[in-house]
Amino acid sequence: MALPDTLRKTMSLPLVAAPLFIISNPDLVIALCKAGVVGSFPALNARPAAELEKWLQRITRELAVYDEAHPDQPAAPFAVNQIVHDSNDRLQHDLDLCVKYKVPIVITSLGAKTFVNDAIHSYGGIVLHDIINNRFAKKAVEKGADGLIAVAAGAGGHAGTTSPFALVQEIREWFDGPLLLSGSIGNGDAVLAAQAMGADLAYMGSAFIATEEANAAQAYKQAIVDNSSEDIVYSSLFTGVHGNYLRPSIEAAGLDPDNLATGDAADMSFGSGGSNDSKAWKDIWGCGQGIGAVKDVLPAAQLVQRLRAEYQAARDRVLAA
Repeated sequence: MALPDTLRKTMSLPLVAAPLFIISNPDLVIALCKAGVVGSFPALNARPAAELEKWLQRITRELAVYDEAHPDQPAAPFAVNQIVHDSNDRLQHDLDLCVKYKVPIVITSLGAKTFVNDAIHSYGGIVLHDIINNRFAKKAVEKGADGLIAVAAGAGGHAGTTSPFALVQEIREWFDGPLLLSGSIGNGDAVLAAQAMGADLAYMGSAFIATEEANAAQAYKQAIVDNSSEDIVYSSLFTGVHGNYLRPSIEAAGLDPDNLATGDAADMSFGSGGSNDSKAWKDIWGCGQGIGAVKDVLPAAQLVQRLRAEYQAARDRVLAA
């Protein structure tokens, strides 16, 4: 299960920070990459569309300067998330910019299309596709994805319902390429556990909401700290695709978390700035079940330092057993 050099050589922890819609920004991405984990952001976070080039210019420039000053410990690569769904009318524009700036890693979601993979491969980039079941995993690899992100039960955002044990085991029966695991990963122990199950890297999102650099309201960050797995609600109402959300934010919107209607996937409006974008990602707060491990709002680098210490302590315990 060899990782490409792009992912292997510069990471201080086997971890990719998941792209967080609205929340991930250049400040967070740059801080994470300098700390030795892959930082990422959805292309649609850069609004209007022309803003994406400014973001890519800044990230590539600042990381290049950092690498020149730290040749023995360069920054980890960054990633851009592309929503490969018919509702995303920016896809070709954003993809062209990824090619122009030779984005090292592209994370694709909500659809697998060969032309996207071919464009990224044209300059040597890596495509990681997120999936919620084994059937989708096989389709993604058939269409040219280099690696898979198994979004298991308990993950934030558009999560699946399959146990991480089952999902990783099924994928590893036929796929020996890069495999990332998402789902309730909130500390360094969970990062090591993901590797023990057969994943190469852990994929963590919710914990990074509670960082100083994240573009989230302070109340949202504090809610990540104050709540736990029992406060997570799984619903399709807000985007048409099932996802995990914080119960207090649903209640604050005047809705009953225990009696939510079913959403329609045909109503998704990524990239259009429609009502679903606002309802699902600003007023209703998404996160996964791993938030019980989050105790403070910290600078991103300090959080990575904590995760690294937890990961090493977990390794030491296993070796001593």
